[in-house]
Amino acid sequence: MTKIEQFEDLHSWQKARQLANQIYDLTEYPQFSKDYRLCHQIRDAAGSVMHNIAEGFDSGTNPEFIRFLKMSRRSASEVQSELYLALDRKYINQDELKHAYNLATESKRLINGMIAYLRKPKPPQKP
Repeated sequence: MTKIEQFEDLHSWQKARQLANQIYDLTEYPQFSKDYRLCHQIRDAAGSVMHNIAEGFDSGTNPEFIRFLKMSRRSASEVQSELYLALDRKYINQDELKHAYNLATESKRLINGMIAYLRKPKPPQKP
């Protein structure tokens, strides 16, 4: 197994980056961009998904990394909820919601996998 040496190597961070960029693309639509509050809220939440993974990676301990991963996962759920409001306000269409929603779901799946991996007991190291 390849050793991960930087947060950019994490699939969860890579997927979260895709999500953040997708959200930025959607919020550039003229009607969406005029709703400053929702626009900034969903952008902040999407950025938090990737930023918390990065911050947790460098936290130094597995329990602390897990804490940041949980914050990241919650931010992905926040993005999903805000996407529905954007749909209801007709800032995005159903296909756009589905694509971004699926990116958030995949981000959460990868984050959950990372949490499970970090929680697994490690075998004793041989001298």
